Amino acid sequence: MNVILLALGVLGVLGAVGSLVLYFVSKKFYVYEDPRVGQVEEVLPGANCGGCGFPGCHGMADACVKERDASNSLGSLLCPVGGSDCMAKVAGILGVEAGAAEPKLAVVRCNGNLECRPKLSNYDGVKSCAVAASTFAGETGCAFGCLGLGDCVRACTFDAIHMNAITGLPEVDEEKCVACGACAKACPKLVIEIRKKNAAKTPAVKRVWVSCINKDKGGVARKACASACIGCGKCEKTCKFEAITIANNLAYIDPEKCKACGMCVAECPTGAIHCTTAVQTIVEKLKAKKAADAAKAKEEAAKKAAEAAAAKAAEAAAKVAEAPAAPKADQPQ
Repeated sequence: MNVILLALGVLGVLGAVGSLVLYFVSKKFYVYEDPRVGQVEEVLPGANCGGCGFPGCHGMADACVKERDASNSLGSLLCPVGGSDCMAKVAGILGVEAGAAEPKLAVVRCNGNLECRPKLSNYDGVKSCAVAASTFAGETGCAFGCLGLGDCVRACTFDAIHMNAITGLPEVDEEKCVACGACAKACPKLVIEIRKKNAAKTPAVKRVWVSCINKDKGGVARKACASACIGCGKCEKTCKFEAITIANNLAYIDPEKCKACGMCVAECPTGAIHCTTAVQTIVEKLKAKKAADAAKAKEEAAKKAAEAAAAKAAEAAAKVAEAPAAPKADQPQ
């Protein structure tokens, strides 16, 4: 009995000493956290996707509070999942106005479907793009394009991206995509890019992008994929807004400068530049005008050639008419 009481007493003393030690340690190393961080975190969606650029919603909440104290605004901070409504609630908690943020979207920059980019081999391994990319370049002649094994699909928690069984390429559902960037991070080939959803401030979505990331020279790229960018530079020369640059045999359209005029789409000889339906309507008009201008130029050239030929014939006839007649030979007696 005495042993039991002694053991209980020793345990009690150890517990009390441990509690005091923990208490003083917690006070010594206490890290103050602004209570507003918790309030902001409560209105965030809790997806912890990292699309905002911070490690989870708590990191985003902390960044919002710090930005508010530093600039009295939320700056360019945006929760891609919650959107404008969520940021408006955050702004209300922090006592600032919510800035207007442009919606973004995940864009697949590869158009190498099974028809344009035929397979040269068959991959028989783990169905993972990351694993496949670490072992070989791919099943086709293009070492830059989509591997088609669906890592992006598995990374998306919003069911916004799926593999197309016919093309073998991922397709993004614009209505579901929140531009969190999870699919872009999961892609080992960096085929997916987060871009502005609408390049023009119009009700109809207008967006133009180069659907190719092949950096091989034109002939090599075209041999591997019929719709590859060959770095010819026609789009760059056509663009009036300096939105297109050519680097490493590849064209790139800056979403911040692009006005979605569609001129580069109409000019691209391989169809590597893609656009939304609203821009495609403009492109069709540009192509029709280009064809009409070409036909008119051809007609005018033919007319000028005919006039030149007629003038040359008339000039020859005039010279013949002006030439003196040859003397007649003497008739025999």
